[in-house]
Amino acid sequence: MLRNLTRMPSDLSSDSRRQLLNAVTDLFLLDQEPSDASKEHYGEIAVTSLSHLGDEDRKGYADRVAAMPTLPHNVAVTLGGDSNAEVARLVLTLSPVLTDGDLAAIAVSQTQQHLAAIAERARLSESVTDILVERGDRTVLTTVSANEGAVFSDHGFDRLLERGNGDAAIAGNLARRSDLAPKRAERVLRIVEQLADGAASASSDSSQSLARQARQQRLEVKLLLSDLAAKVREVDDVLTMLADEDRAYHLAQVLSQVADITPEQALRVLMQRDASGIAVTCRSLGVGLTAFRAILQLRARRLYFSPRDVDDDVDAYAKLDLATAERTLRFLKLKTKIA
Repeated sequence: MLRNLTRMPSDLSSDSRRQLLNAVTDLFLLDQEPSDASKEHYGEIAVTSLSHLGDEDRKGYADRVAAMPTLPHNVAVTLGGDSNAEVARLVLTLSPVLTDGDLAAIAVSQTQQHLAAIAERARLSESVTDILVERGDRTVLTTVSANEGAVFSDHGFDRLLERGNGDAAIAGNLARRSDLAPKRAERVLRIVEQLADGAASASSDSSQSLARQARQQRLEVKLLLSDLAAKVREVDDVLTMLADEDRAYHLAQVLSQVADITPEQALRVLMQRDASGIAVTCRSLGVGLTAFRAILQLRARRLYFSPRDVDDDVDAYAKLDLATAERTLRFLKLKTKIA
């Protein structure tokens, strides 16, 4: 049927094409695993129809199919590259079909509104963030600096600091990120402190407050680590406190110290979507269910997991064998040393 529909009459009205596209989309969505041929035929129909639709109709269609994992690639690219940013927005933000190459091509050629939509994606590779920080305006830079799923190359991070120089919002976003390696974190905090020290207007209050908070928290983490080493505090209590306060980076610092892994490893297992890494790390340390649940709830806030996901991961953690967890962690440490 889809094959036959690719030969549409050229004199169809815009309204007729919209109705036909909606009907064919309903049919296409019934198949959760469409064949390559079905996707190809549907893609031809959609792309042909889109060129004859007005902005509102294209936007309505784009919003409907934006998150579809089975959306044909040519349709996703057509919608994401639409000159009207409102049509492209949700596709650029949500589509799992668009590749890094697609996003990079769109980011190079389209408007700041397109870039802002890309900056909101749940995951962004270095190749894409390099373009965003090079071309983006303040809105784009502010958005991508706050995006925990955005990965920055060394060059991209340097450019972000350079282009965001003097901007308290961008510096504050970076200071709150949970994935900063120690050297990057130190650079950001120095910038925040400089902004606070050099600010003279009332608008600098947030920068001053953030700098004070950053200094206090760094000192607090040092004291917490000293208390753990001296066995004055329990690991569970410290992890629970940091998780409840949504301090992912500091929590990773503590995990790094007590589990004898690198800060980068600790951040990776804490914030990756698969909970197996953080489960293995915590089980090997003897972390209890209450503290582990607090850590999962921090992850849920950052990664937009549901309460059901947390419950499932806690149940799996309760069944995780200690010997298996310790063996797995030893393997990860050995693998890092060899690398």
